[in-house]
Amino acid sequence: MRVILHKHFERQFKKLTVATQSQFIQRLQLFLTDPKHPLLHVHALTGNKFPYKSFNVNADFRALFIQEKSTITFYEIGSHSELYEK
Repeated sequence: MRVILHKHFERQFKKLTVATQSQFIQRLQLFLTDPKHPLLHVHALTGNKFPYKSFNVNADFRALFIQEKSTITFYEIGSHSELYEK
């Protein structure tokens, strides 16, 4: 699977702690091997976040992406409140 990081995602990612960045990398590897793993809690979003999907990076942080065939593009990463309470 090809992974693309949108520029907006990259800017947000650089602002995260090293621990959260590492957690994202671990969860991404898990997603690529088992996209239905329950730790990820992958789900489609609705409303102003449609057509994104989300997976859990940790208890508070989420990564938003769109998956098309063999490509996954990450658009946003941040805390639950940063991403969903806009």
